[in-house]
Amino acid sequence: MDIGGFTVATSAATSANAAAAEIRRQHQEEEDLTPYSREDLDGDWEFKILRSLTGAFGRPELFRRALEDEALCGWVLVEKFDDNRLRLKREAGLHDDDLNPDIDPYRTNYGGAGIRYVVLAAVLLASAVAAGVLAFVLMQ
Repeated sequence: MDIGGFTVATSAATSANAAAAEIRRQHQEEEDLTPYSREDLDGDWEFKILRSLTGAFGRPELFRRALEDEALCGWVLVEKFDDNRLRLKREAGLHDDDLNPDIDPYRTNYGGAGIRYVVLAAVLLASAVAAGVLAFVLMQ
């Protein structure tokens, strides 16, 4: 039922909850589906997951570019989860000063557009909630 626009706010909250649940599911998948081997754990490795909010790793040229960029910091691909997530590893103790200074070796997000999508989604959600509250107040 729509009471002065609260259906919009409820829908936005439901979408936010679904997105949070999907993030939790992906993190659990990352932990469960690809356990580290004894060699990995006994070796002197560090690991990270590189994420793309835009599915960039589904595009061969962006996938290749991401791996080339990460290689400049010593990272190698362990596995590709999907078009949004890559697991990488490198030898622990690398001196980052000797590597590519233009890339944060510990970044976990790929692509500058990703943060823009997050900001845009937050603005749209806030606008929807504000419109719902305003409509409710005006109908009183």
